[in-house]
Amino acid sequence: MVEEVQKTAGGKRAAEGKSQEIRIYKLSEISGDVSYRIMSGNNEFDRAIGGGVVPGSSLLIGGDPGIGKSTLLLQLAGDFARQGFKSLYVTGEESQNQIRIRADRLNINSDLIKVACLIDIDEIISALNKEDFRFLIIDSIQTLKSQYLESSSGTVSQIRESVGTILDVCQVKEITTFLIGHVTKEGAIAGPKVLEHMVDVVLYFEGEKNHLFRILRSEKNRYGPTNEIGIFSIDSSGLKAVANPSEIFIKARSENEYGSVIVASMEGTRPIMLELQALVGRASYGYPQRVTSGFDPKRLALLLAILEKRQRIPFGDKDVFVNITGGLKISEPSLDLGAIVALVSSLEEAAVRPRTVVIGEVGLGGEIRQVANLERRLLEAHRLGFKRAVVPHLSKLNQMELKGLEIMTAGQIADALGHALA
Repeated sequence: MVEEVQKTAGGKRAAEGKSQEIRIYKLSEISGDVSYRIMSGNNEFDRAIGGGVVPGSSLLIGGDPGIGKSTLLLQLAGDFARQGFKSLYVTGEESQNQIRIRADRLNINSDLIKVACLIDIDEIISALNKEDFRFLIIDSIQTLKSQYLESSSGTVSQIRESVGTILDVCQVKEITTFLIGHVTKEGAIAGPKVLEHMVDVVLYFEGEKNHLFRILRSEKNRYGPTNEIGIFSIDSSGLKAVANPSEIFIKARSENEYGSVIVASMEGTRPIMLELQALVGRASYGYPQRVTSGFDPKRLALLLAILEKRQRIPFGDKDVFVNITGGLKISEPSLDLGAIVALVSSLEEAAVRPRTVVIGEVGLGGEIRQVANLERRLLEAHRLGFKRAVVPHLSKLNQMELKGLEIMTAGQIADALGHALA
């Protein structure tokens, strides 16, 4: 018989501290040094995570099925193996033969990469204890299972318990952990949201399967800036880093084409030149269509309303299509003015002047607003051979560095259209 003392629900309890001594650190006593990073040799991946992998950190990579997550991490294991680092590739979805076939296709053949088909976290920890691994790759976290929980793999409790246990072990051993996560139909990583709080870095692998390019985007990074991206091209031999994406995205563009304009976007700290296309035509089926690819459809509806209200340009009976070439998805407001120029260019069949870049945010009153990092965008445009730029009014720029680039400022939409269209 055991006596149980019933406590009153909602009653207040006096807080009692621990008897042992608690160490409290001064901020000046903590080094916080993350200068030592392991560079993979893949410049685009290293850029996306802030300049290399911090030993003992954890990285979560999500993306649509077949986008290239497993390919990317197997290539990284090969890059690290060439530097003498040992990796353990744990797969719960594929056999070791499938991993070998992928490795042969990627021309990876190293004894420093070990493969284990495991889903039980205790077995994974036992495998980590056998050898001195520097990297752990788990494909994927939805297959992990703890024997202490009765629920099936992929449930909220299993994912939280499994990932938490493995990360605790890897932090002690300073093993860098890469976790592949499935995504829901909305595009978020499946499982509890607390999973993204548990890891140090959250990366999303984006791109359309029909397009050549893949984007690795940083959504969270405890060791570097967020919203950085790495750009890759994909073919039968795997993923290849794209060193100069601006030239590739605008390479196939032809001059004097209606509805086409070059805009400058900032992805993290990197300026990228993009081609934005618009097609405006008479609605043939009654209700006009508004279709976008890579451009925010709500932003398009806003810009059309501004053009109708402020410029008296009718779009109510027109089909409107807007596309950002290359398969990129951009939500930055600095593309507003470029989208308006492309829409009017297509409607009026007036081409944008050659070698012109258009940059600016558009307010509800039709005014052109300033954008961040304008000078860096213009320097990238100047480097690629552009001769003219339409920018917001009162922009402060270094004229010496931009010598040879004609800067035209605009305070209202009408001014920008006059500068941009031939």
